Amino acid sequence: METTLKEKLARIKHVALDMDGTIYMGNTIFPYTIPFLNKLKELGISYSFLTNNPSKSLNDYLAKLAKMGIQATAEEMYNTTIATIDYIHAHYPEAKKLFLLGTPSMISQFEQAGFISTTDDPDDVPDVIVAAFDMTLVYPRLCRAAWWISQGIPYIATNPDRVCPTNERTILVDCGSICKCLESATGRQPDITLGKPDPNMLVGILQQKHLQPEQIMMVGDRIYTDIKMAQNANAFGTLVLSGETTLDVANSAPNPPDFICESIKELGELLEQAHK
Repeated sequence: METTLKEKLARIKHVALDMDGTIYMGNTIFPYTIPFLNKLKELGISYSFLTNNPSKSLNDYLAKLAKMGIQATAEEMYNTTIATIDYIHAHYPEAKKLFLLGTPSMISQFEQAGFISTTDDPDDVPDVIVAAFDMTLVYPRLCRAAWWISQGIPYIATNPDRVCPTNERTILVDCGSICKCLESATGRQPDITLGKPDPNMLVGILQQKHLQPEQIMMVGDRIYTDIKMAQNANAFGTLVLSGETTLDVANSAPNPPDFICESIKELGELLEQAHK
């Protein structure tokens, strides 16, 4: 391990972990994930879980992690549903009614935050449209979303991901692809796309833990979301090859990550060397 990399790793005090493709794939946890988290605790490095996947509420994500043997707290979890709720509160403080292209679990998180989910009805006019990774998407709601978008109502996308990682023999069409469909139908892109690579989730951790950007590492399997967010926040970006991105794609990236490794197993070993 080259000295400069070792010095950079020695500065790390917090690791922000992507989830799908990084600590698990679909519903299967990687065998090295829990040992990696235990190693971070031994080294005195705190961690959090960041995901662009808004399909589950915070409580559902915590339950999913618990089922895999990871005991996480709400403070250690941040997803794009929370980011979108925060954004609407800040930029559309009067908004109450939302047209939500999202799963029932995601919609429940918005309702807990005090919003009303509007129906597929031309008279039930929303204040804001939110498009997300919707595995329950039906054609009439897609058409209704396109109609409201064409009417100029504020339009937010929760995340830019084109597909969601899976170990099943299918392609999970994600929010970015749904928004491309809506753009083709309406000629309009989202007013803002939240989640990674937007740096706000990392900036929030920096402020909360009183850290400098070089003391936080973002670990994920995608260059255009995880690594780009690290770069946008001036943090250390580590790409793992356990999910979407191949080594060929990583090596040809115009803005490469600070570090590339096979998985968090290898990363944990290098962090241990650097911190001891």
